[in-house]
Amino acid sequence: MSEVNGTPEEKQVEAEVVETVEEVVTAVEETIEAVEEVEAPIEAVEEVEAPVEAVEEAVAPVEVVEEAEVPVEAEAPVEAVEEVVAEAEAEAPVAPEVVEEVIPSMEDFEAEIDASLARVSRGDVIECTVISVGEDEIIVNLGYVADGLILREELLLEAGQTLAEAYKADDKVKAEVLTINDGEGNVLLSEKKAVHVIVWDELEEHFKNKSRFTVTVSDVVKGGVIAMIKGIRAFMPASMVSARYVEDLKEFVGQELEVVVKDFDRRDRKIIISHKEVDKEVREVAKKAFFEEVEKDQVFSGTVKKLMNFGAFVDLGGVDGLVHINEMSWKRIKHPSDVMKEGDVIEVYIINVDKEKEKISLGLKNIENNPWNDIESLYSVGKVYEGEVVRLAGFGAFVRIGDGIEGLVHISEISHQRIETPASVLSEGQKVKVKVLKIDAKGQKISLSIKETTVDEEAVELDKYTTSEEATTSLESVFKDILKDLK
Repeated sequence: MSEVNGTPEEKQVEAEVVETVEEVVTAVEETIEAVEEVEAPIEAVEEVEAPVEAVEEAVAPVEVVEEAEVPVEAEAPVEAVEEVVAEAEAEAPVAPEVVEEVIPSMEDFEAEIDASLARVSRGDVIECTVISVGEDEIIVNLGYVADGLILREELLLEAGQTLAEAYKADDKVKAEVLTINDGEGNVLLSEKKAVHVIVWDELEEHFKNKSRFTVTVSDVVKGGVIAMIKGIRAFMPASMVSARYVEDLKEFVGQELEVVVKDFDRRDRKIIISHKEVDKEVREVAKKAFFEEVEKDQVFSGTVKKLMNFGAFVDLGGVDGLVHINEMSWKRIKHPSDVMKEGDVIEVYIINVDKEKEKISLGLKNIENNPWNDIESLYSVGKVYEGEVVRLAGFGAFVRIGDGIEGLVHISEISHQRIETPASVLSEGQKVKVKVLKIDAKGQKISLSIKETTVDEEAVELDKYTTSEEATTSLESVFKDILKDLK
């Protein structure tokens, strides 16, 4: 490019333009080299060169300016160059991204396999899958590099049960790790120990959630009973066995009871359970339902709970009723123990129900064998029978003349003489003869007399020693003598 003779300002502008053009050319050349390295199409390279020619053409006006010595505006060439550069950058092709393929190493494969395998330690409880069942052991898959082995003595088997009966392939078994390597590359496990751990976990959950579960009472100890929960000993205090008073805890041995955990200490291996809350709730529900449906004369099967001098309390299934001693038999008994004992299951019928006070009167007598049904065929008015004084009262004495048949001898019918009390001439257990005065079969009452029997006895004695003829002669003689004296 020839030197231009001009003012210093023009020369400065020319130098700046030339310097800018050279920078653009350099940038374009670098772009071409990048395209060639990635083996871009030649057409793309030609498109990149096109802006270079445009740049050279942009320089031409500058030369013309130098030759013509025409003043040049400083900003015009710079703007033209910037436009050319922008077009070149926009049209230049983008080199494709090169993806480098990564081939994993053996170490990578080993690490991936290790990550997929379970990590086991002694004491871990693991769910395993049964692979095979032998005579004395089962082999299981626990997701470890080695298989697991559970020996017969570490399995949960019932008496006489074989491994083939208890386990089969694909069964799920939870077992505790005893050792990682038994010397032959197997992991030794124990189902029994795992169950022990699992049961403690379950009991802890019951304690936290206050949930209920069922146990079987196995033994009676001082202060309560024992229940074994899958090998774990649980204690139930006597006060927590039932909502009612229990005199003999042995009645619960062998029974299944629904309980809750009241106290739990895993470290000290202590667990206390209670049936009282459950029993109380069950009884309340049963009692409500019972009194809604019960009716007089209904028959129930109940258990004798407690004997008293006056009767017996019978459990009808959550509701207690009283059988009075007089309702236990048609015969007179001295004590309820004469006909029943605690724990007996008996059949009773409802005599009376007080639903408001929740009280029930029961009877044990067999209604069909009621002797009062045949009273009139067994006893007759005016007849004399032998009986036994069974009870004395201020107004008279009760005399039993047959099984279930007792009659009243009023105080006025005891003696021809006036007496203060029946006890002054009679005593309980005394044998006496009574005459039937009145029978009330419907009201089950019978009126008796003792003094009437003495009149009858005197008449009988008189008949033994006299005849009607003798008696008549004697009277005639008496009257004859009286009339004779009057004359």
